[in-house]
Amino acid sequence: MKGKFFLVFIIVTCFCTSCRNSSNKTTEFIFPEADSVPLGESEKLSTEAIEEISKNISSPVEIANLLQMMSVPFSPDYLASSIDPNKQITAFDKALTLGILGADLGYLNMYERTGSSIDILSSIRKLAEGIKVGQFFDFETIKRLSLNKSNLDSLLFLSIDSYTQIDKYLRDNARGQLSSLMIIGVWIEGQYLATQVVKNYPDPVLKDRIGEQKIILNDLILLANPYCSKDAEYARLCGYLQQVKEKYRDVRISYTLGEPVSVEKDGGLVITQTETSKVEMTEEQLADIIQITKEIRDKLITKN
Repeated sequence: MKGKFFLVFIIVTCFCTSCRNSSNKTTEFIFPEADSVPLGESEKLSTEAIEEISKNISSPVEIANLLQMMSVPFSPDYLASSIDPNKQITAFDKALTLGILGADLGYLNMYERTGSSIDILSSIRKLAEGIKVGQFFDFETIKRLSLNKSNLDSLLFLSIDSYTQIDKYLRDNARGQLSSLMIIGVWIEGQYLATQVVKNYPDPVLKDRIGEQKIILNDLILLANPYCSKDAEYARLCGYLQQVKEKYRDVRISYTLGEPVSVEKDGGLVITQTETSKVEMTEEQLADIIQITKEIRDKLITKN
């Protein structure tokens, strides 16, 4: 599932399939050990792979769209409403929380609860300004569109464009660790949203989307690896990701190539290789993933 939007504002990343190149994903996916990657290679990957990872990650917007297709009603209980932006002291806290609230904003907007997004927008503004990237976010225009419930496409575009610029600015100015934190924050919140919904709406498509997170999780661990020894905050987050990875260890994913599809684009013929995936995940494994996701997400939003 390719990300239709770069991520409703960073929504650069949340629910995903992974960066998958058909050439090396024609057989069962083998979960690599992130800890076995030399630090130098991990650092290189964290800089160069982030854009490619972002392109191949589905956003919370897509997950919200899937939930709507499943006739899942909107619920404010899924939102990280307990977060107080004034209590996010460090750059680590601000960047991670910026990602979490970005996922919530995407969820609100897709359900057209745009009037309810004003409080989140205010929090996002404080957090963005706190890490000196507020200049990339047109808060007033987004707020106006939200209040008027007008032109959802424009609202999404502005949000996406803002986070695209933030992500690029951070990576171009040797602050890639904050970009990685935002991406991880969006992923965690999107994972939480999907796993909470699937408890009451056990749709097989949603279960597969959750199972496929095994792939992108490994990419996120590689992105975080260079910073795991930076300080206690990063070390704790890396530990959390490893806990989720452990619950995914026995989930199995295989891919089968389909027939190439020819599509005319810009006056030329583009041939795209299709593929289908098969996720093997037991109900017990799913329950473990739901539980660990909730535990970690709750710790992050309460800073415990």
